[in-house]
Amino acid sequence: MANAFAGIELGKRSIMAHTQQIQTAGHNISNADTEGYTRQRVQVKTFDPLYRPDLTRAETPGQIGQGTTIESISRLRDEMLDKRIVAQTNQETYWETREQYYSMIEQIYNEPADISVRGNMDKFWQSWQELSVYPDSKAVRQAVVTRGETLAESISQRYTSLSGIGTLINGDIEATVKQINDYAKQIADINGEIVRSKAMGDNPNDLLDRRDVLVEKLAKLANVSSDTRDSDEFNVHINGQVLVQGSVARSFDLVPNTDNNGYDTVVWKDTGLTADVAGGKLGALVELRDVDIRNEVQSLNSMALNFADLVNDVHRAGIGANNVSGLDFFVQHPFVTDVKGNFDRNGDGAVDSSYVFRLSGTNELNPQDKVGLDGVMTLSGKTGNITVPYYANDTIEAVIARINDSQGEVKAYLDRDNHLVLKATTAQAMENPDFVIRHVEDSGMFLAGYSGILNGSGAEGAYDFNRADAVDSISGSYAVAPVLNPAEYIAVNDAVKNDVNSVAAAFPNPQGRAVIGDGRAAVEIAAIRNSPVMIGASRTFDDYFAESVTNAGLKGEQAENMLLSQNAIMNDLRDLRDSISGVNIDEELADIMKFQHGYNAAAKYVTVIDSMLDTIINRLGV
Repeated sequence: MANAFAGIELGKRSIMAHTQQIQTAGHNISNADTEGYTRQRVQVKTFDPLYRPDLTRAETPGQIGQGTTIESISRLRDEMLDKRIVAQTNQETYWETREQYYSMIEQIYNEPADISVRGNMDKFWQSWQELSVYPDSKAVRQAVVTRGETLAESISQRYTSLSGIGTLINGDIEATVKQINDYAKQIADINGEIVRSKAMGDNPNDLLDRRDVLVEKLAKLANVSSDTRDSDEFNVHINGQVLVQGSVARSFDLVPNTDNNGYDTVVWKDTGLTADVAGGKLGALVELRDVDIRNEVQSLNSMALNFADLVNDVHRAGIGANNVSGLDFFVQHPFVTDVKGNFDRNGDGAVDSSYVFRLSGTNELNPQDKVGLDGVMTLSGKTGNITVPYYANDTIEAVIARINDSQGEVKAYLDRDNHLVLKATTAQAMENPDFVIRHVEDSGMFLAGYSGILNGSGAEGAYDFNRADAVDSISGSYAVAPVLNPAEYIAVNDAVKNDVNSVAAAFPNPQGRAVIGDGRAAVEIAAIRNSPVMIGASRTFDDYFAESVTNAGLKGEQAENMLLSQNAIMNDLRDLRDSISGVNIDEELADIMKFQHGYNAAAKYVTVIDSMLDTIINRLGV
């Protein structure tokens, strides 16, 4: 038989259930503005009935209900939607970071026309054109020197601005890595608390919310994914690599890379291996620094080096009004002092490499002549050596174009004496030095006897920079590679600045003197402006300026458009999540009123039971 006080117990359970529901609704309201909070609901179920089906049960019809009880307090959360938001978040911050930094890059290129690098270079060419008309004017020579100094300063200033952005990005990478390490540790700590709480049979909803917030913040910094295994172990991965496994967190470390201007490389602290982060803020920062800014700086260096080299080439052959010749107009600093370009690359104290920038042939060539030879040239490329074939019916001009259109990091042209010249470009791979010819080989005789660059054909006659005295395989002339970042130190030669009559406007006569009125050297220097000089991928200096500005503008536009697109996608996803997990105060207030009525009804029920018991106990009997 049921206990006489069972009704009071039933009412008490109802009161407690409604009290918990009211408290939970109040908890939702108080956290309506809390970051990452998920609204909670009390899950109730019927309490176990008084009688269960066994042989000892009383002979009463059916099971006697015992009211309600609280089963759990759960979060209203769509896990699939959460995973989609986490996966998409890194793209939003990726494009946001690129848009932010490309706005800064665009400001560097958006210089006023009269003080821009291109504007100063135009004035520099104009001064040489004017000197060709008035080769005996000291004032015009002064204008050449002054505009040369202004141009060199503007190039150096652009380099300083670009490298400054690179340094700023590197600092941002350091801060972002610290954030990732901190978030990973917090997630691991919360994982431990969640496991302990669940082991006690609780639902740690607020801890789960905190963890979800941290995972989403982490997703803004890197391309992360999360999963929960059968053992209820929560894991976080970055590009397939474990970052957090249960209560254990891995971390990143920063290692300076001498091949990348001393910038930090992000590595896993426990293994020392380079971390592959493709998305989020960190992925965008690494790409901006190591690809975008590096390409911009390399392009500027390539322009500055080739510009100075070509002007110097003519200027050395010319002669000034003071009958001084053989002077460079711009200062050039060799990477090594060894005349053969020998360099100790691995730092063991013995030279093991040859750093050469330019190889020049000894034979004069006619660009329209047919080669009359078959063979295959092997040149250093972006990811290894590449081959460039040539055939008997090819003209010299066609072979040069084939070299320049290949994926090699060696470019070719005919100099002012129609000698074939091979020049190194910047290197795509960080481990390879810029402006260093790494390999030149010819199975035939085009680079050997025909143009006079190599001493012999085949592998035995090849030039390879991975050995000392590699220039011994060269029959022509060569130039040692320059110091890193020539755009930083480009300047007019002090010998020219101290005596403007040293500016070479003429070529020496047979007696080795300048002829009054001779402006041929000035004409030749002025003509460099529109000559195909192959500075990297650009064929002329005007091509370089057009491509550099266009490239920065288009990438900035791409970042802006992609950011707007990602913002729209993320707004839709967040609105959908808010509709499921967000707190609606009106809804919560309506629930409180409903639970309050339930509470009042349960209290009235207890009052009725109390009255019945009072009648039985106090009013029955004698």
